[in-house]
Amino acid sequence: MASSDRGEIAQIILDALPVGVCATDNDGVPLYDNRASRSHGMLLDRETDTDQGELPISVDNLKVGDGSDSINVFLTQDISARRKLEDDLFQRAYFDSLTGLPNAAMARQSMATLTDGEDQAFALAFFDLDRFRKINEYYGNPTGDALLIKIAERLSRELRPTDLLARVGGNEFVLLLSPVHSFEQIEEDLGRYLNLLKTPFFVEGHEIITSASIGVSTFPADGETYDELRAAADTAMTSVKDGIRGNIRFYDSSVNRTSKARMRMEQRVRLAVRDRRVCCAYQPKVDFRSDEVKGVEVLLRWRDENGAIQPPGEFIGLALELGLMDDIAHQVLDETLENIDRINDAFGEDATISINIAAIQADNPVFMRTIVDKLIDAGCAKRFMLELTEEAFLSGSSFQEKVLPMVRESGAKVSIDDFGTGYSSLSALADITADEIKVDRSFITDIHKKPRSQSILKAVESLASALDMSIIVEGVETKEELLYLQAATNIRLAQGYYFAKPMFLDQYSEQQTPMQGSRSAPDAARGLQSRRSGSHRG
Repeated sequence: MASSDRGEIAQIILDALPVGVCATDNDGVPLYDNRASRSHGMLLDRETDTDQGELPISVDNLKVGDGSDSINVFLTQDISARRKLEDDLFQRAYFDSLTGLPNAAMARQSMATLTDGEDQAFALAFFDLDRFRKINEYYGNPTGDALLIKIAERLSRELRPTDLLARVGGNEFVLLLSPVHSFEQIEEDLGRYLNLLKTPFFVEGHEIITSASIGVSTFPADGETYDELRAAADTAMTSVKDGIRGNIRFYDSSVNRTSKARMRMEQRVRLAVRDRRVCCAYQPKVDFRSDEVKGVEVLLRWRDENGAIQPPGEFIGLALELGLMDDIAHQVLDETLENIDRINDAFGEDATISINIAAIQADNPVFMRTIVDKLIDAGCAKRFMLELTEEAFLSGSSFQEKVLPMVRESGAKVSIDDFGTGYSSLSALADITADEIKVDRSFITDIHKKPRSQSILKAVESLASALDMSIIVEGVETKEELLYLQAATNIRLAQGYYFAKPMFLDQYSEQQTPMQGSRSAPDAARGLQSRRSGSHRG
C-alpha cells in the first residue's frame, strides 16, 4: 500500500474519532487537526477544562519529541453529557425536587460557610406549617404539593441576598438569617414571613389559609454547629405547637427542660404500651328511675414503671400523636373480653359494655375491621357499644359509609360520646346514625342552676326521641343534679361519681354489699338499693 493511501486511511480514522486531535509546532503554528478538533474550536492554548461558547470542552496536552523538533499535540473532548450529569447530581444532592429550594444538605453547607472563621451572629429559624396533614387529607396530596410550591415562591421573594430558605422536610423549612443585629430585628423579619403565610393562597380552585409555628436559635449562643442550632430551633418550635400555634419562640433553657420532660413522658408511654401495662377500670351506667345497672363503660388506666395506677390524662394525647392508640385499643378490648365472666358477675349478664374508639381510628376501615372481627369471634358483639366523639361523624369521614355497616352487621351499637363539645349542631344529628347520645358533663354540672344548659338538654332529649336514639348523661355528681334530671326530664340513664366511681374488677369483687349511701364505703357494682344523699366524688 502506498504511503499516500496510508495517509488517507489515517485521516479517515482520525476524523471518525469523537476525540479532537490537533498539533502545533513549538511556535504554535498549526500542523494538523481532525474534524472533532475543528468542531471544538481549536483550543490550542489551554490545558484545563473550559467552555467554548455553549459547548464545554476538556483539553489535554501532550508533547511529542525533543528540542526544536518537538510537537504539541492537543486532545479535546466534548464533556456536555458529563457536565449535565454532574449538574443533575448536584441539583439532586443540594436542592428540593418539588419546590426548587435548597435542601437540608445545602443549608448545612451554607451554615458551615457562615461559621468558618466568622464571628458574625446569625439566626436559624425552623418553620413547621400548622395542620398541613389536614390540608392533605381534605384537599388531596397534589393540592398540598402545589401549596408548598406557592409557599416557597412567596417566601423566596422576600429573602435578602444574604439569607437562605431551605425545605428540609414535608412541611418543614429552615431559614438562615445573616447577618442579624438584635432579637427585635429577627422577630420583625420573621413576623413578616408569618403574615405572608396567613395571606390566602389560591391553589387549584381552592382558597387555603395557612400558618406556621417558628422556633429560633442564634449563633453562637445556642450552638456552633448546624445540628445543634437545628435541634435548639426545633425544640423552640415544639413549644409553640404545645401552646398557641402560628407564633414565634426563641430557644431558651426552660424550653429545653420542657422538651426533655415531654421526651421522657413519650418514652414512658411507649414502654407502657410495649410492656402491656395498660389496664381497665369500669364505671356503671345506671337507670336512676329503676335503680338498675344497665351497662358499664371500660375506661383506660395505665400502670407506671413504679407500679402506680395513673389516669389517662396526658397519656392519651401522646399515644395519639405517637400512633400507639391502635395497640392500646386492642389491649383494652383483649382484657375486656378475657374478663367477660367477671364483668357479668359485677354488673349483670345483660349489661352493655362500652369501649371508647378515637375518631381517627373510627375513620380507618382496616383498623375497625380488626375490632369488629374480635367482637364477632368472641360471640358477644351485641353487648358492645362503641363510643365515638362527634368528629367521627363529620362529612368527609368514611365512618358512616364504610365502617358503620360492618359494625351494624356484627350487632354492636354506636354511641356519640361527649355530645355538645365537638363540631356538631343539633341539626347535624339528623345526618348521624347512632344508637345513643351521651351528653357531656359540662352541660350536667350544676344544671339545676343553669337555665341555658337546661334548655339545651331538653332540645337534645326531644331530638334524640324523634330520631329513636337513647340518651344518657355523664358527670352526675350531686343529689341536686340527680333531682333535676328526675323532675324535669324523661331521661333514665346516667353515669357519674354520684353513683359509682371507676374501679377495677378486683375492687368490685371485694364488695360484700350492693351500692350503699355511705360516703366512705367504696361503690358496689350490682345495683342501687338506696339513692345517694350527697356528693361522692372519688
